[in-house]
Parts: sequence; structure tokens; C-alpha cells
Amino acid sequence: MTVVQYPRQFKIPVWMLNRRKDFTTGKNSHAYSNTLDTAIRDDLERLKKIRSHRGLRHYWGLKVRGQHTKSNGRGLGRH
Repeated sequence: MTVVQYPRQFKIPVWMLNRRKDFTTGKNSHAYSNTLDTAIRDDLERLKKIRSHRGLRHYWGLKVRGQHTKSNGRGLGRH
């Protein structure tokens, strides 16, 4: 569990961390458990607040990463 909490002390490269150059702090870190859920929720709320393309797609419940939507993904809540 110590490796997950402090990955840089164990020579884990920066590219393996899941919070590289965090928007609010500007630091590289590795979030896990509730911290990760909160960070993702905050990121999505920020995107929605600034009305970016990704934020609007999340708000509308559409595909975000450029997938085709003409025939796939017609069910609600599948993204």
C-alpha cells in the first residue's frame, strides 16, 4: 500500500501516475479510492462549468472521445 501512496519514492516513472500535472495543484500524484472518484468528479464539473466540448458531451450523456454515434450507443447511460 505504501507504493500506491508514495510512488515517486519507489522510482515509479511519472508517466505511470494517474494525476499528471493536476489542474488545481500543478503537481504529479497518484490518486486512489475515494480520492480518485472525487478528482474525476471535480474534473468533469470543471469541464461542464467552463462549457467545453467534452463537458457538454458529458452533460448531454453522449460519447466524449470521438466515437461514431449514428448507429451505436443508443441506450441511456451507456458511455
